[in-house]
Amino acid sequence: MAVAQLFRAFPENLAEAVHNLGADTLKVMLTNTAPVATNSLKSHITEIAAGNGYTAGGTAAAISSSVQTLGVYKLVLADVTFTASGGNIGPFRYAVLYNDTPTSPLDPLMWWFDYGSAITLTSGQDFVVDFSATEGALQFGLGTLS
Repeated sequence: MAVAQLFRAFPENLAEAVHNLGADTLKVMLTNTAPVATNSLKSHITEIAAGNGYTAGGTAAAISSSVQTLGVYKLVLADVTFTASGGNIGPFRYAVLYNDTPTSPLDPLMWWFDYGSAITLTSGQDFVVDFSATEGALQFGLGTLS
């Protein structure tokens, strides 16, 4: 199972209304270079080469729902599938979620998944970035303020 890690700028960007998680275009891109928590923009990440079914900038993660219930917010994203066609995709080890909508800052990073080792897809193979429909891609609620 992939381990998800937040980029440090993401909570501040949420608080400062950089993201509209119910409407913005969120994308997943692939990299074989380890992201660093202090990265804040897509341009800080070395993306894998486009081709063979992989598009530069990655693939949109469709928003299934963005709701708040009893003080708990949950963002549910549809799974993102990459399919190699006509050659290999990769190698890659990390899938990075970013927001493609804001222009200031441009393409802010949200979080990344570490799959533990490099993956190469051969022609006809699929790779699915699995966003839990039950738990949501992101879930948080209000706690005690002090």
